Amino acid sequence: MRFDAAYSHRNGVEIWKRRDLYEWATDIFAAPRIVVQAKSTREIRDHVRLELRSDGWGLNATIDAAVDLSVFARKEDMAFQLQTGNISRYAYDVLKLQHLYMSREIECAVLAVPTKDASIKIGSNIAHAERIWPELNVFDRIVSVPIMVIAFE
Repeated sequence: MRFDAAYSHRNGVEIWKRRDLYEWATDIFAAPRIVVQAKSTREIRDHVRLELRSDGWGLNATIDAAVDLSVFARKEDMAFQLQTGNISRYAYDVLKLQHLYMSREIECAVLAVPTKDASIKIGSNIAHAERIWPELNVFDRIVSVPIMVIAFE
């Protein structure tokens, strides 16, 4: 697995750079021993969890216990969401990030997804950066949380 690109929604990349966390976040995906392929999502997710946990991030961070909502990870005023599943799930991920932002619980977020080529290797109808990035731009006035979209392959 390797980092491919970062996209900046609402200055998301700039915020992560200003906090000196851009390279840290993108380096998570520099894992050449992980081969992106069918049935590799568990290995990818386990790797990202280990990296986040070792840096003090809370995993499966609860948004609202009453309805069992959580994000992949949180630390201070940041959220990290990894999506390696069905394309329909990423919109839900963005909705959760937007809620945290509007509730003033976070100031910025990462949404990590495979590239289109990598998503095809993982399975069918998998979330990927080439679809997500243009859609986030369409909803720029609705999705106001600063997000750094990380594409990996």
